[in-house]
Amino acid sequence: MKVVHISARDNALVKQLRKLAQDPGAYRKQGQIWVEGDHLCRAALERGVRPAWAVIAARAWGQIPGAWYAGAERVAVLDDALFAQVSTLESPASMGFLLEWAAEVQPRFQPDVDSVVLDRIQDAGNVGSILRSASALGFKQVLALKGTAALWSPKVLRAGMGAHFGLQLHEGLTLEQLEVLQVPLLVTHLQGSTPLHEANLPSPCAWVLGHEGQGVQEALVQRASQLLRIAQPGGEESLNVAAAAAICLHASCVAQLSR
Repeated sequence: MKVVHISARDNALVKQLRKLAQDPGAYRKQGQIWVEGDHLCRAALERGVRPAWAVIAARAWGQIPGAWYAGAERVAVLDDALFAQVSTLESPASMGFLLEWAAEVQPRFQPDVDSVVLDRIQDAGNVGSILRSASALGFKQVLALKGTAALWSPKVLRAGMGAHFGLQLHEGLTLEQLEVLQVPLLVTHLQGSTPLHEANLPSPCAWVLGHEGQGVQEALVQRASQLLRIAQPGGEESLNVAAAAAICLHASCVAQLSR
């Protein structure tokens, strides 16, 4: 394993990391992802991901267990000041991974498995939280329509807490590409006639989760096999989309387990 010590701010690797940290969509141009923090790094390793670079802050070199970066092709030890420059956190972590990422020219996904469809959800925290719920509750395929926050951006990665590495993620999709889905579409809607807790939920299915302000777009509402509403006896007008997603996915999980 090659180990290099870097102290120059114009180093090529540092420049790459800086771009990835500053631009949420830079990974699409560079074909690489910056994963920061030991929790996310270990989550990637547990899923068999082999990083191109393990990047470690100088202050932590010699203290981080070797097993946490043993699978890396190369190791870079950055001066603490440089690591702070490429960090996306208020308190910089001690390590990160640079991972290779390649988008398919024509995204392909399985048309007949439990899925989550993200319809233009723009808040990175919401998107990451939904990915985490999807992974925990057995929905391994996530289909993000154009207009959804970049799935591999640093903020979404942090909110996902490692869920990314257990999911099949497809982004930048169009409504036309969703037409190949062979499972029922389920949508929560203020005008839904069936309460979620009384619904007969199909499996497999695809839960459609919509824009924070506009909700699910009409074209998908029209295609839905069920329009459902979540009981809210407290009287709030609506739920945060990430909270609603957790409730819906858990309902599907429970329904499947009880069969």
